[in-house]
Amino acid sequence: MGTSYEKDVVAWANEQAALLRAGNFSALDIEHIAEEIEDVGKSEQRELASRMAVLLAHLLKWQYQPDRKGASWRATIREQRRALAEHLIETPSLKRSLTDEHWIRKTWADAKAKAIEETALDVFPDVCPWSMEQALDEGFLPD
Repeated sequence: MGTSYEKDVVAWANEQAALLRAGNFSALDIEHIAEEIEDVGKSEQRELASRMAVLLAHLLKWQYQPDRKGASWRATIREQRRALAEHLIETPSLKRSLTDEHWIRKTWADAKAKAIEETALDVFPDVCPWSMEQALDEGFLPD
């Protein structure tokens, strides 16, 4: 053993797991293990924000391009809601993001940018017009 974190993170991770299982705690690379654990949380947060931005962008498209509404957009909205619900069940601590104003503003900015890119429209509001609860509601589609 002894692969460096910088050289091969996968081999390093396998070695660290083996050291943990063997109880060889003194040989562990504690600093990098702590970084990786923090990164797991950040990755979960990024997935939540990314899926929510896709959902919100599609809700925008649904509202602002009524003539283009179709099964594909409805399927994307349904799939993002399903995946978000599952993600929140698996990682309940992420639910607090849904009420965090900074997180909502950043996620909305991402959603708005996606919608502008996909529609070439620049008419979307600067602030999300829906609550996160509304956006996640299976029965909700904006008029």
